[in-house]
Amino acid sequence: MLNYIIRQEKPEDYREVENLIREAFWNVYRPGCSEHYVMHVLRDDPAFIRELDLVMEAEGRIIGQNMFMRTIIEADDGRTVPVLTMGPIGILPALKRQGYGKALLDESLKRASALGFGAVLFEGNIAFYGHSGFDYAGRFGIRYHDLPEDADASFFLCRELIPGYLDGVTGVYRTPKGYYVDDAGVEAFDRAFPPKVKQKLPGQLFN
Repeated sequence: MLNYIIRQEKPEDYREVENLIREAFWNVYRPGCSEHYVMHVLRDDPAFIRELDLVMEAEGRIIGQNMFMRTIIEADDGRTVPVLTMGPIGILPALKRQGYGKALLDESLKRASALGFGAVLFEGNIAFYGHSGFDYAGRFGIRYHDLPEDADASFFLCRELIPGYLDGVTGVYRTPKGYYVDDAGVEAFDRAFPPKVKQKLPGQLFN
């Protein structure tokens, strides 16, 4: 495994990080990807957390990144419960499945916990994120916004950073509005990067 450091992203890292995200997510969830543009937009969002905008660096290049946003649970009892959401989190494709992603994730969560945040909720694969303490959000009594009650919510994950933070809380999680970007904006932004072929592949969520 390469020797690496995990540090805050700097403005001079922005394009390298966006290109890394583009490489990591290209044709994964849709033909092409939007995650690099999402990251570009989120940096200017009031909910973006600078202290948790992290990159993993090895041998003078950025090999991974992760970031967090503030969001809320609208509790059934009328409370607004502050929580975090996370990502995009990405590792260079050539270095996937070598332990870098988990190392970056675990350090990210450690830093979020040290800053006093209570819980993280986001969309992900339990097969990977379960190794870092995530569970199905439904087991905490938290519902994904706009999802029918009988729909599969196995993608919606949660981890408490403060034990018991969600005790007695049931309600609806709200994705920060900054994650919703328009296709025209994605296409315009992507033209500044080297051309890549979009493909429709089995398992993609969007086509």
